[in-house]
Amino acid sequence: MISKFLSKLKSILFKSAVSPETPLKKEKKSEKSAKTKTKTKTKTKTKAVNSKKNIETLTTLPGVGAKSAKALYEAGFKTTKSVIAAEEKDLLAVSGVGINLVKKLKKLK
Repeated sequence: MISKFLSKLKSILFKSAVSPETPLKKEKKSEKSAKTKTKTKTKTKTKAVNSKKNIETLTTLPGVGAKSAKALYEAGFKTTKSVIAAEEKDLLAVSGVGINLVKKLKKLK
């Protein structure tokens, strides 16, 4: 119950803190997807393998498990360096990332 309250509070507090880059990335992805519809299935499999490797790499960070690594990857944090360099508010905006994890990651700077 407390976790639901905290997640709602995070969404309310950080709703305006979401960077304007997110919509731009979605637009770029839609442009790319229109261009890449003719690519073969082997490249799609390669991308899936690469994303799994990147997610596994994110789990090497202290306190980051499989679920939070996947959430970070889907939020746009593809490398450990990008997670470490990210601002606290951006990390807290990711579903499944709490303040304790952010504190652990900030110790790595």
